Amino acid sequence: FFWFRSEKKEMAFVGVGGMVGWRRVEKDGSKGCSCVRRACWTGSVGDGGVREKVKVGVLGATGSVGQRFVQLLEGHPWFETYALGASSRSAGKRFADAVNWKQATPIPEKLLDLIVDECDPSVGRMKDCQIVFSGLDAQFAGEIEDSFAAADRAVFSNAKNHRMDSDVPILIPPVNAEHLDIIPSQRLNRGYKKGFIVTNANCSTTAMTIGLKPIMDAFGIDIIQVSTMQAISGAGYPGLSSMDMLDNVVPYIGGEEEKMELESKKIFGSFKDGTFLPLDMKVSAMCNRVHVLDGHTEAISIKLKNRATPEEVIAAIEAFPSKTRAMGMPSAPARDVAYFHQADRPQPRLDRLLGGGFTVSVGRVRPCNVNDIRLVVLGHNTIVGAAGGSILNAEYALIKGLID
Repeated sequence: FFWFRSEKKEMAFVGVGGMVGWRRVEKDGSKGCSCVRRACWTGSVGDGGVREKVKVGVLGATGSVGQRFVQLLEGHPWFETYALGASSRSAGKRFADAVNWKQATPIPEKLLDLIVDECDPSVGRMKDCQIVFSGLDAQFAGEIEDSFAAADRAVFSNAKNHRMDSDVPILIPPVNAEHLDIIPSQRLNRGYKKGFIVTNANCSTTAMTIGLKPIMDAFGIDIIQVSTMQAISGAGYPGLSSMDMLDNVVPYIGGEEEKMELESKKIFGSFKDGTFLPLDMKVSAMCNRVHVLDGHTEAISIKLKNRATPEEVIAAIEAFPSKTRAMGMPSAPARDVAYFHQADRPQPRLDRLLGGGFTVSVGRVRPCNVNDIRLVVLGHNTIVGAAGGSILNAEYALIKGLID
């Protein structure tokens, strides 16, 4: 690992997982930490040349999650957005004509005229993709994702369909990176040769598990009680009507509480003999939709396996390393978890884009009169909690050598 500094920029020459490359390092303004955001060049060790980018496809590219995939993949150092898939209504159209674009940045210029394919691994530009990111609705995702994995594609899914399959990881690299090691068993079980399926968690589960990971590692957790305040973007577009959301809180999100309770046990669990074993703990979730555009806030109370003071819990959070950055992921933030000492933080409007939306924020650690510790967690639901989380998963799979 070698550093090069100049007045205008700071570069690093890095060797990770069989790959080397230059990386631009940008300061994130938080305690002077450097945050590796985008690689400028990568090559294979010993090849003496530039590594060709991996061609990726986005399934459900016209939807809310698909659009976020398209936005976050623009300029990615390892991945080239080569194909866009959508329903038969959109297939055959220019992407600019097929999509009702709702992101805060313009459609990437090189994708404006790209013809949308159907979500089929044997058609159009999809034939040449090694990776597909799935932003498909759960009504269609399962069978389509299966077909891509069977056709030797690496599938990184944001849909719920395969999350609780016994041989499919709900992967969150800073929490359970070792779960990716189940892929050889998955291939054996399903008859896949090179393909596989990896899911990310539900957006609220992702923020909770990343925020609690330092505490889980340091002290163990027996009970989690969580009440969420979830952003309206989590409902997709057009989502709830203004009559539902203005001046209101909706105390119900279909299936959300069950997802948080089941997924978190699998994420914090282990695997043995090719199947996942959920962690033995109790989780109770109450999920609410609030009038915030982006960023899920969660009020959490936990019972620890080994007692600790609030000061010890805060120290564990602040000492937690940036695991994704250490793994060499170009999208990794300076910190996977950041702690705020201010009494009124974190807040969605102020803190959801910390680390480019990949950092989960924690604050208000204090004693709990029912359990041991209570705290607040905030995560960007469509970046680290959805499309961005899947991109991190693909970066890690590439580092691990699972994608040719």
